[in-house]
Amino acid sequence: MLHSASGFRGIRVGATEGAAPRHEPIDGAAVRTPRIRITYHCAKGHETPLVFARLPDEQIPGVWDCRRCGGTATRDEAQFALEEIPVEGFKSHLEYVKERRSSQDAEDVLAGALERLRSRRGFPEG
Repeated sequence: MLHSASGFRGIRVGATEGAAPRHEPIDGAAVRTPRIRITYHCAKGHETPLVFARLPDEQIPGVWDCRRCGGTATRDEAQFALEEIPVEGFKSHLEYVKERRSSQDAEDVLAGALERLRSRRGFPEG
């Protein structure tokens, strides 16, 4: 018995003729969606080539994040200097917590958590 996620579902074992994956017609002619390759350029000179389905030009994004530096990349090489929006960058969970709580709040929460743990496990206060 084959697993339901098996790639062989619906194909006889040992079959060679007429056995084709479900997404391809039996005559072997693959039906492909037309594609277009777009290259985005960032201000630092990095290139980010991407492949999209062939869509109307207004449906293809005008800007993309650079894969190397994370900056804004555009389809037009001459348009490097988009208005530079100051980006805060990546914040860790700890940084978000520090924005919401003061050091004293953190000490109080930690003391309460330690007290609950000690009472549950039977450790003496200290």
